[in-house]
Amino acid sequence: MNNESAPLISIIVAVFNGAKTLQQCIDSVILQTYPNRELIIIDGGSKDGTVDLLKANSKQISYWISEPDHGVYNAWNKGLSQAKGDWICFLGADDYFWDAQVLERMAEQLIKLPSSIRVAYGQVRIVNAHDEGLYQIGDHWQKVKKSFKQAMCIPHIGTMHRSSLFELRGIFDDSFRIAGDYELLLRELKTGEAMFIPDIIVTAMRQGGISNAHSNSIEAMLELRRAQRMHGQYYPGFFWVMAMTRVYIRLLLWNLFGEKIARKLFDLSRWVKGLPQYWTRT
Repeated sequence: MNNESAPLISIIVAVFNGAKTLQQCIDSVILQTYPNRELIIIDGGSKDGTVDLLKANSKQISYWISEPDHGVYNAWNKGLSQAKGDWICFLGADDYFWDAQVLERMAEQLIKLPSSIRVAYGQVRIVNAHDEGLYQIGDHWQKVKKSFKQAMCIPHIGTMHRSSLFELRGIFDDSFRIAGDYELLLRELKTGEAMFIPDIIVTAMRQGGISNAHSNSIEAMLELRRAQRMHGQYYPGFFWVMAMTRVYIRLLLWNLFGEKIARKLFDLSRWVKGLPQYWTRT
């Protein structure tokens, strides 16, 4: 791929008091073999040493700012106002690119896509606090297309958004706390198409963020429904109802048996389904 054909990729990172993990995130961008990229970091006014890290890495960062914001989607919107990329992806301070060739391999596929495709994604590896891989998420678009209208079936962290997506559909609705990425993608994909790029693990997503915290599970489901209603789905679908039922069952078991036993029960259920352990490894 020559420099003239290589698309500029903007990586926008939102962080707030993320000093423990931010350097790993930054390093994963710096070490990319793909040169045509820019790194934008929006900090929400951290007080834990995050700003010191930003200053120390300032030569590797195209733009950064530290000031109070209204959450991750507000921060990503600030980053969008500075982004110059043909394609844009979003990370949190707990996330990082899986290996040094990710952007190079993604770019090779992005240049082949028709302009009508404005969302492209690979897989994401879920990891725990010790960077141990737990399982992967992300499947072919044709397989998840129907269920996407009821659930977030695309791993958003590391997903590539063509810049024209934001020109056509607008920016994130920062009234959401957890499901703003789903609502944005729903604007595009309720009628449009996405592209799954196989055989690429794009990012590692460390469990424990807002969207996957156990205590936020009901709020996340309710935000999904709010997004769906905004886009004409006035009644919940089967997949959403089943997912909400699982959430309530987990909360019931958590309250009845306590965290330790509940986690074992949750993983027992995963084992029965042939899925790897998750709850007892986090």
